Amino acid sequence: MLSLIAALLFCNAVVAGNQQEEALADSVRLALSNAIADARPPKPHFANIQDRLKYLRWLGEMSERLKKRLPDWQVRREFLEATWYEATRAGLDPALVLGLIQVESAFRKYAISPVGAHGYMQVMPFWTRIIGDGDRRKLFNMQTNLRYGCSILRLYLDMERGNLFLALGRYNGSRGRPEYPNAVLAAWKLWEYNR
Repeated sequence: MLSLIAALLFCNAVVAGNQQEEALADSVRLALSNAIADARPPKPHFANIQDRLKYLRWLGEMSERLKKRLPDWQVRREFLEATWYEATRAGLDPALVLGLIQVESAFRKYAISPVGAHGYMQVMPFWTRIIGDGDRRKLFNMQTNLRYGCSILRLYLDMERGNLFLALGRYNGSRGRPEYPNAVLAAWKLWEYNR
């Protein structure tokens, strides 16, 4: 507990805007709540061996790239497995999610922004009240944070009719300004895997 408090006190300010709490249709709120409530561990399923091998090569390559940021092999593997699972589950490119995490929290699990966003994907605590159980502490759980972040980004992509630039601005609370979307799009390119 003391290490958690110390980590929270000493984490640097992160690049995060102020996501706006918006009115959501009941059907949207229910769909997001159901996505968040599914607490199954991230276990990927593959249609064929080629897809599984591609995933394993991706996992190995991303693990090498993340070594300096997440030095513990077990933590790094679990983080990458959960990132891949939650990104693909939400219909997002895992490289996009890794780029967003790089910009938002620099891969720091206990990051808190100046406006109060939490964790890897810098999720605003109001989301736990709107679509979760209200426990904002859960945003420091890796899988929970990734699940919220990916679900919220998917929502914003749908709201912006697939316009990634506007969806990223909405995610960061800076819609209409280019700095944040451009930073995430540049980081996305660094995490692309083309083998």
